Amino acid sequence: MLLSRTRAAYALAAVFLSAGCLLTGCAMPADPKGTLGNITGGTLRVGATESVSKSGDWVRLDPGSDPAGIEPDLVRSFADSRGAAVDWRSGSEQDLVSDLKHGDLDLVVGGFADDTPWSKDAGLTRPFAESTDERGKTVKHVMLVPHGENAFLLELDRHLLAQEVTP
Repeated sequence: MLLSRTRAAYALAAVFLSAGCLLTGCAMPADPKGTLGNITGGTLRVGATESVSKSGDWVRLDPGSDPAGIEPDLVRSFADSRGAAVDWRSGSEQDLVSDLKHGDLDLVVGGFADDTPWSKDAGLTRPFAESTDERGKTVKHVMLVPHGENAFLLELDRHLLAQEVTP
């Protein structure tokens, strides 16, 4: 008898929690700063730092040109899927991560690995490609996003995982 009352109480609690989440939207990822909404039909502000290696041209910066390489191509594809233009800014990793933290950028690319020391300052996409460094170590590549912009991160992850990336 006690067991069935406990199960009933858990079932009732689950119903109330589920209803509350549906009403408040807690089941949906949110963007406190509205990144996904801002870029859709708008502008995706992307920081790029050069990353060219034997494993591939992740980001190549040539004076007078937009960034080129594997990651800029992925960024353009994602922006196109959201009806967004891309505003490119180049700089050092430190400067770009600072701009990301302060809300001046939506995304930073530059051949980052999933063990990047910038993970304390930025959110990371899921690894979308692998390469091998000069020591033979496998590198799992990610992009940097603002902390907490979960709807944006989820959509970017979905897009990246649907792409076939070959370094």
